[in-house]
Amino acid sequence: MIVRTLEEITDTERDVKTPNWRSKRIVLASDGVGFSVHETVLAAGSVNDFWYANHIEAVFVTDGEGELYDKDNDRTYRLGPGSIYVLNGNERHQLRPRTQMTTVCVFNPPVTGREVHDENGVYPLITEAVAGAEEAS
Repeated sequence: MIVRTLEEITDTERDVKTPNWRSKRIVLASDGVGFSVHETVLAAGSVNDFWYANHIEAVFVTDGEGELYDKDNDRTYRLGPGSIYVLNGNERHQLRPRTQMTTVCVFNPPVTGREVHDENGVYPLITEAVAGAEEAS
């Protein structure tokens, strides 16, 4: 069983900060559960271009309001508390929070926590050994 709090993740290597967003990586690939979970807080008025070409991401908005622009299909969606979007087609997208927006994000395959967005907003696919996994003999 894994039990963690956001407080214990704050200001550790699992707490990734940029000028536009802060992501606390609660569950990572090394936890061995097949997905990762992050709390991401996006700054009001920021414009964020993402493209998870190697991952499926589900994003649940818990606080704040903004827009999601689907760059592949030229559609804009309003987001607010209780909204969820799933990038099941690896869509290129732009997130535009009108107010500070808090989200809970789930990635499959799980991220390791070492990924960095490239110039296209893509996370590379990084794999790593799973905690508690035994080597085959």
